[in-house]
Amino acid sequence: MHIRLINPNTTASMTEKIGAAGLKVAAAGTVVSATNPDAGPVSIESHFDEAISAVGVLEEIRRGEQEGVDAYVIACFGDPGLLAARELTAAPVIGIAEAAFHLATLISTRFSVVTTLGRTCIIAEHLLQSYGFAHHCRKVRAAEIPVLDLEDDGACALGRIVDECRRARDEDGVGSIVLGCGGMADLTDEIREAVGLPIIEGVTAAVKLAESLVSLRLGTSKHGDLAFPRPKPFTGRFAYLGN
Repeated sequence: MHIRLINPNTTASMTEKIGAAGLKVAAAGTVVSATNPDAGPVSIESHFDEAISAVGVLEEIRRGEQEGVDAYVIACFGDPGLLAARELTAAPVIGIAEAAFHLATLISTRFSVVTTLGRTCIIAEHLLQSYGFAHHCRKVRAAEIPVLDLEDDGACALGRIVDECRRARDEDGVGSIVLGCGGMADLTDEIREAVGLPIIEGVTAAVKLAESLVSLRLGTSKHGDLAFPRPKPFTGRFAYLGN
């Protein structure tokens, strides 16, 4: 089984971190590879960033299809391009936010999300509504950390995330906490030890869900709206996407 982790931003150090986190939890015999687009934002912190990065995600899915990848993980908490990616393949495609929300509801009746910047809280809240998990989530909190600080100032970032997770534990009445950024993939154990609650991190959650779907021979339905896109020409700089 080959699972491809797609970091939708172009920061290679984050891609390596995401790949290492996925490999750490993968079953024996599962091949885990991590990639990122050649072009796009260095971090994803807005609707605009997500829209641009989605094209890169779709390009990575197309490459994976040529390589025979069995399942894909979109390793950004906004799940950019998720439904479009599912249209391009019969393999499972899992977004890390959706994966983390699912797992949180299996181990607690209420959870909170701790993410990076305050403006991205709204994006997470939109996803909770869209996926049907809003009534399980007590609060979406921000540690007010730019995403790249997770790469450049890890110790300080960890401290701020832990502080916000402790506030969620003490103030929100939750049983678990979801980490709201793929760049936090290497921090789960330290946060869990410091906070004393189950901590759900989306990259690792998505890898285990992907393994389960492949093992159960469950792929993306090609009946209905997730059928392969209808063949048509594209023009201009997107002509290469046409068929």
